[in-house]
Amino acid sequence: MTLRDGALVLADGSVFEGELIGAPGAVATGEVVFNTALSGYQEIITDPSYAGQIISFTYPHIGNYGVNDADDESRAAFCRGIVVRDLARRHSNHRSQGHLDELLHRHGIPGIAGIDTRRLTRLIRDHGAIPGAFGDADEATLRAAAAAEPGTDGVDLVAQVTTDEPYVAGSGDRLIVAYDFGIKTTIVRHLAELGRVEVVPASTSAADVLAREPDGVFLSNGPGDPATVQYAANEIAGLVGNVPLFGICLGHQLLGRALGAGTVKLPFGHHGGNQPVKNLDTDTIEITSQNHNFAVDADSFAGLDRELRMTHVNLNDGVCEGLEVVGERCFSVQHHPEAGPGPHDSRYLFAQFDELMGAG
Repeated sequence: MTLRDGALVLADGSVFEGELIGAPGAVATGEVVFNTALSGYQEIITDPSYAGQIISFTYPHIGNYGVNDADDESRAAFCRGIVVRDLARRHSNHRSQGHLDELLHRHGIPGIAGIDTRRLTRLIRDHGAIPGAFGDADEATLRAAAAAEPGTDGVDLVAQVTTDEPYVAGSGDRLIVAYDFGIKTTIVRHLAELGRVEVVPASTSAADVLAREPDGVFLSNGPGDPATVQYAANEIAGLVGNVPLFGICLGHQLLGRALGAGTVKLPFGHHGGNQPVKNLDTDTIEITSQNHNFAVDADSFAGLDRELRMTHVNLNDGVCEGLEVVGERCFSVQHHPEAGPGPHDSRYLFAQFDELMGAG
């Protein structure tokens, strides 16, 4: 692996020197966010929810256990690049089939190593997610590219990651229709344990979904600003009350918007596998996996046509982590119960969805 000198420059003019890794090519630009997970870098890089973003890993040593064919979370990687402190020169694990740098080349993802990620993380924490650019170009070129990067606000990134055609996973008598807003493979695998899953494009109409006579409908995770996917929220509104619904991450935000609630952008989002969430129904604490920059505004629940109730809350900042449509078989959470990667504290939510479908 031959390394080339490069630099990361943020839109505020901050400069970080490093060495280029991964796929070669033009200057990489995107909204820079940090992820605090200690492992699971392959799943993170291949999570479609990172479309439009450059991922900075706070854990300093990345790549030490290699990569394999089984842990990709989608058909491709949609992030714009990765930033690491130290890329492992050797990988060692009984499941390893290759080096992280090989995965980056295979998916066409550039990266930069040797970066002071502690300084970068503090900057993002204090000032919020910020556009950046990296490559082997001169500083002025990188600064201009960073300044021109629009970030994720107001951009329909779901259209870039959703499936073009429906496909089926699993088998059984029960049918689950899953909207693909950027769905992860691990989620599909968990749903397939409950029945036959038909994954459909994000633009699928409510009438099309109901015509399939599903036992339940799942609203998946995905990237970007939920306000740009209002076409999906409009269709979801036609499903509430007609079929059991379960949403995760962007699906949670779109369910909220479908019922009239607002969404807000967080300063630097929640990205990692150690977010504490309180279940308000059981009064228990769950450590959760999360990846989002936007959230449902619980203060907007008052006065809506349907009654929404907050079921989970983030203990770090009080963000709404779950909601229920009172009187309907309909709920959603902001965090990732499938946890690929992350802890398994919230996997009971799939069983909860199973019970809702059986209650009909």
